[in-house]
Amino acid sequence: MTAGSEGAREADRAWERIELSRHPERPYSLDLVARCLEDFTELHGDRQGGDDPAIVIGLARLGPRPVAVVANQKGRSLEERGRRNFGMAHPEGYRKAQRLFRLAGRLRLPVLSFIDIPGAYPGVAAEERGQAWAIAQTIEAQLTLPTPYVAVIVGEGGSGGALATLLADRVLVMEHAFLTVASPETAAAILFRDAGRKRQAAAALRLEAANLVEWGIADEVVPEPPGGAHRDWDGAATLLRPRLVHHLDELVAAGVDAARRRERYRRIDGFAAAPEATTRGH
Repeated sequence: MTAGSEGAREADRAWERIELSRHPERPYSLDLVARCLEDFTELHGDRQGGDDPAIVIGLARLGPRPVAVVANQKGRSLEERGRRNFGMAHPEGYRKAQRLFRLAGRLRLPVLSFIDIPGAYPGVAAEERGQAWAIAQTIEAQLTLPTPYVAVIVGEGGSGGALATLLADRVLVMEHAFLTVASPETAAAILFRDAGRKRQAAAALRLEAANLVEWGIADEVVPEPPGGAHRDWDGAATLLRPRLVHHLDELVAAGVDAARRRERYRRIDGFAAAPEATTRGH
């Protein structure tokens, strides 16, 4: 087998993983919230006049333990996808997340975050309303949260839009989910000047969930039912729920140290450059 054909096979395998994470029948955040938690009550509004449906916040129970919840939601039907902007949050959504973190701090509630976002909305109107500042403030709210905090990447984790609700004490990633600085399509346009080379970009980005654990970004890969979570929503939740319980139990027993949480993310500074031939655009 030639190097070229092996590279093409790896690119195809990498793209298959992306398609699994984006599968239209994959359980979205609220599907997992409904199956992993009890008594979820949604809260609305950012207390500044906006309510972005792309980010959902609320209160629930994980077994006997009350928790605060923040979740990205893409929407299942065409109408819902439009209303939720395909999961791409506006500043109002991030300010709503900040409200959730502040409320959790006051009530001494652990926080669970469910991440499935292609990226923050990049439109002009969102930038005019302070998109970058809203994300930065939400990151600060996470790093100063005085209660246990567990995040789980359930589908896509795209760029700063994902970081805004990712910087937890423990980060879990579902088997066919991924976290990336840019989508494969965007990366292909940047690296190769050709968005059509998205499969090659997906391979270069090394988006396998296990890599996040190896690099110290995530703590655990949560397995999915055979073939992917889209084949069995209840089975996916059955695999995820006990891991949420386990990590929250450990954090509650150990106590929370916001300084330790900040240090965790300061330590993530190493990277391995891709071979020159991989990123060259010819």
